[in-house]
Amino acid sequence: MIKQKQEKGRTVMPFRFESLEIWHMARGYSRTVYCATAKFPRHEDYGLRSQMNRAVNSIGLNIAEGSAKGSSKAFDYHLEVAIGSTFEVAAASLLAADNAYISSEEHKELYAEGQKLARSINAFRNTLLQ
Repeated sequence: MIKQKQEKGRTVMPFRFESLEIWHMARGYSRTVYCATAKFPRHEDYGLRSQMNRAVNSIGLNIAEGSAKGSSKAFDYHLEVAIGSTFEVAAASLLAADNAYISSEEHKELYAEGQKLARSINAFRNTLLQ
């Protein structure tokens, strides 16, 4: 159920995406990835660090954008893109571990959290299209 918010004496309806568990999971994953990429060397500012941060942001942003669409088919498209971005972050975390920017343990944690998020988005897609 979507809860109303009070803001300066007015009732404000939250956006639809704010009620979606997958969006909150994506938001948490974004924080985790940003913490990991903060340790990357300076020469990766516009390389792998930027790519990982943009990919992880794409997950939640596509969930939010898709939730505003007028059809389940259109929403599904954005969820598919979000899953692809989750895979991109997982692959990039492996490259980061290969280059010793993160430990293999950090990579495993990012990978596992990404798998859980991708499965959750996919499960949501399945209920959306029923």
